[in-house]
Amino acid sequence: MDILINFINVIMHIDKYLTLMVQQYGMLTYGVLFLVIFIETGLVITPFLPGDSMLFAAGALAGIGSMNIVTLLIISYLAAILGDTANYFIGKKIGKKILAKEKVRFINKEYLVRAQEFYEKHGSMTIVIARFIPIIRTFAPFVAGIGKMNYSKFVPYNIVGGGLWVSLFLGGGYFFGNLSFVKTHFSYMLVAIIIISLLPGVIVFIKEKRKKNDDNEDEVQGTEI
Repeated sequence: MDILINFINVIMHIDKYLTLMVQQYGMLTYGVLFLVIFIETGLVITPFLPGDSMLFAAGALAGIGSMNIVTLLIISYLAAILGDTANYFIGKKIGKKILAKEKVRFINKEYLVRAQEFYEKHGSMTIVIARFIPIIRTFAPFVAGIGKMNYSKFVPYNIVGGGLWVSLFLGGGYFFGNLSFVKTHFSYMLVAIIIISLLPGVIVFIKEKRKKNDDNEDEVQGTEI
């Protein structure tokens, strides 16, 4: 429980932690950012890492000159692209074995199934769309690796999706993160970012739930007739 509370505290005040990191470790902060983004997008066991909020906070620090926006863009972009690439090949190598198991240690099978359904519905564009949906973002390239998507087809979607995701959140932090209102309510802004990021996934889930309920009702009515 203490670990969860500490984790939430870090996410809610990630701007302060990043500021301290920059002050104490300087250039090493870029390495930490690279690692967090790479791990979040590259490993299916770490969908909980705060990629969106960290990018926004880093952009805000770049806005006041504490970090370099060009370096951030390059580092974050590479981490996002390489992370999805690693995840794709992990899925290609062991994905089918994991799907065949009822329970998988460290992996929520329900998230994996949802990502697969999302991929089946949206096709290759899933790689782009999923960048903006926490959890699905981590599982999408893994599912693409399991499926029939060739790597040559995966690459352009990976590049576009990674570029849009990194640019949007870094740019948002850079241009808006230091407005007086945003600075005063930074924690609430991060919560808003998380909620907005989750909205597409929630909407898809609700639609699928309604569709299943409608199908079940049709089956019941058909049986009664």
